[in-house]
Amino acid sequence: MKQEKVLVSACLLGIRTRYDGSASVSQKVLKLCKTKCCIPVCPEQLAGFSTPRPPMEFRGGDAECVLKGCGKIVRVESGEDVTLKMLKGAKEALKLLEITGGVAFAILKERSPSCGVNKVYVDGEIVDGTGIFAYLLKKEGVKVYSEEELS
Repeated sequence: MKQEKVLVSACLLGIRTRYDGSASVSQKVLKLCKTKCCIPVCPEQLAGFSTPRPPMEFRGGDAECVLKGCGKIVRVESGEDVTLKMLKGAKEALKLLEITGGVAFAILKERSPSCGVNKVYVDGEIVDGTGIFAYLLKKEGVKVYSEEELS
């Protein structure tokens, strides 16, 4: 029997890809990966950002706003605009859909500027919104969940 393929934020699997060089292991995700073919992904690393790296957040709105041109993604402390680089990483990560022949769904790290599903940082506050990679996955018709939504 062929296992369903699932895209998973690499940090949830224990891979140290988070901005601070840590992981954010989810036991629920690890358990799921015993029955599914989990494909780790970190759009920020695919963009060429180092690990660790300075934290980033949205300014002016979440991914939808960025793609409409009314927002951007910046490094929190310096204010450096990294929008184009983040878009590049998200588009590189999307290539996994083609390479793998598609996935059943994705499980991503909440509050990340790439992977946030329901909540992201905008102008220093956690708000309802979507990260750039999560948004593009949804536009491709992929069902996207945060690790916090797993039961």
